[in-house]
Amino acid sequence: MSIKRNTSLQFIKNFFDTGAIKETSREVELEICQRIPTDRDVIVVEFGMGHGNITQEILSTITPGSKVYAFEVVEEFCDHVKEIIQDDRLVIVNDSAENIKQHISFPIDSVISSIPFSFFSEAKGTTIIQDSYDLLKDGAVYSQVLLTKFNFKKFEAVFEECGMVKLPNFPSEYVYHCQKKVKR
Repeated sequence: MSIKRNTSLQFIKNFFDTGAIKETSREVELEICQRIPTDRDVIVVEFGMGHGNITQEILSTITPGSKVYAFEVVEEFCDHVKEIIQDDRLVIVNDSAENIKQHISFPIDSVISSIPFSFFSEAKGTTIIQDSYDLLKDGAVYSQVLLTKFNFKKFEAVFEECGMVKLPNFPSEYVYHCQKKVKR
């Protein structure tokens, strides 16, 4: 069995946790990471690390003094990423994004997420978005990939500025970029 086939089977087996049947496309990896600051050391939080494709792109984007806190609910995926990515800047958190405030109490510069909001209750989705907003520094961006544009209103209800990019893959992938207002 090939590695890609194993990957697909692992995603299907964990479908209700990951909301994915395959890894994100290269286009998503590039689009979702483009708003991470590259001019200074940053703290990035990733929700839904999966097999680490976006994680690797985040690590290739950030400075040597930066950190990534990658949340993943599937322990098997956490173990896989620990094997394939040896980088001191990566901290793997085997927990749900809704528990971010149990693990992080300091300001963060960016959130990169591929978690399946369509599978979450309204309360869980709102908690994740609001808690992330609360931890983001002023002017920081939360970027989310989804296979639908129907969850966009959840982000607009919390963030002052939101935009959406449609990537013409099959199925279509949408990346939301939501920015926290800079307070004066």
